[in-house]
Amino acid sequence: MATLRSPEGCPWDREQTIDSLKPFVLEETYELLEAIDQHNHTALREELGDFLFEAVFVAQLESEEGHFTVADAVRAVADKLVRRHPHVFARAHDVAPLETADQVRVRWEEIKTEERGVSGAPTTLLGGIPQGLPALLRAHQLGARAASVGFDWDRPAAVMTKIQEEVDELREVVNRDGSVDESRREEEMGDLLFAIANLSRKLGVDPETALRKASVKFTRRFTAMEGRIVASGRRVRDLSLEELEHEWQLVKLEPAVDG
Repeated sequence: MATLRSPEGCPWDREQTIDSLKPFVLEETYELLEAIDQHNHTALREELGDFLFEAVFVAQLESEEGHFTVADAVRAVADKLVRRHPHVFARAHDVAPLETADQVRVRWEEIKTEERGVSGAPTTLLGGIPQGLPALLRAHQLGARAASVGFDWDRPAAVMTKIQEEVDELREVVNRDGSVDESRREEEMGDLLFAIANLSRKLGVDPETALRKASVKFTRRFTAMEGRIVASGRRVRDLSLEELEHEWQLVKLEPAVDG
């Protein structure tokens, strides 16, 4: 990377900044996630390399500005892992053993809060969760932080009740004549999605992964339905909703589509 950024290197690489690299970092992240979802180990090897390359690229730019090197970044995360796992690395008599993953998560959040206090950053429990996270993932993490101090539903069924309450409130937004209460629609929709994200957390399901897989499944089914319709000499846009629903149900029965 240092060679690529040198005067004898690549003009494109020399032009990049940490800001210009943001879309590439994001793209490689999602390509890596796709390979993980598919359990495609060959693709995962390649995408992980691309993901690491973006990290090296950003670190090189920071190194050129005299801020830190890639070695500094790796050292920092290694130190963090040791610091946040005292039950593994400290082995001191005053460190209580942790037996479950839930106990580890609670202690992890406690240590992170302590670290923010030392650094002078806000020490609120929900501070530090990036605003730029995908909204569904951020809702999931906000719920997890609150749950770490006991502010949580006691069981998934209780969240289902909350979701039903939010559905009922959203139903009030949609009037019988088909009109919508514009002043409430966004807030009530947001409350419903937030509750669903927390149900996902209670069930131990990552909401981003679940929704991404649901989108893949919908794409697969719709594309197969579209192919059936076109093969029959018809156009999708010319079919009624009832006809489309019939084709959709047929596609769902095909093993090659949903297998």
